[in-house]
Amino acid sequence: MSQKRFLRHYAALTMPVKTRSSLSHFASKAVPGFVVPLVVFLLVVVALAALYGLVVWKWSYSDGERAGVVQKFSRKGWICKTWEGELNMVVLPGAVPEKFFFTVWDDNVASAINRSIGKRVSLHYEEKVGLPTSCFGETRYYIRKVTPLSD
Repeated sequence: MSQKRFLRHYAALTMPVKTRSSLSHFASKAVPGFVVPLVVFLLVVVALAALYGLVVWKWSYSDGERAGVVQKFSRKGWICKTWEGELNMVVLPGAVPEKFFFTVWDDNVASAINRSIGKRVSLHYEEKVGLPTSCFGETRYYIRKVTPLSD
């Protein structure tokens, strides 16, 4: 240790307690200089995340119609309950059916789908890409409207 550092250290140790406590008072004043930028940074991050979620929820990547028979429809989720379903799209008789998995948020649309299980329906969907968690649903396809079709 150099002589200057030793003398400063020795002076701090030998100074009266009252003077040392006043020095620690100045050191504690430096803490808000660190806390304020941290809080501002966290608020900016939260605001950007909220803005991202809002943009992704309002913006739709694609939308369209799918026709077929709803063969499975249930309410799922540990915390965020959503309606999840499966539409069996039959292209040709005897062909292997394609399954379309979808999510429903609106309870009125869910009750309309429940009334038409086993019947041919047309589902109008919006595809949302980039939603951050599975709390919004297990699929990217959100049903907005149900139209019953004649057999």
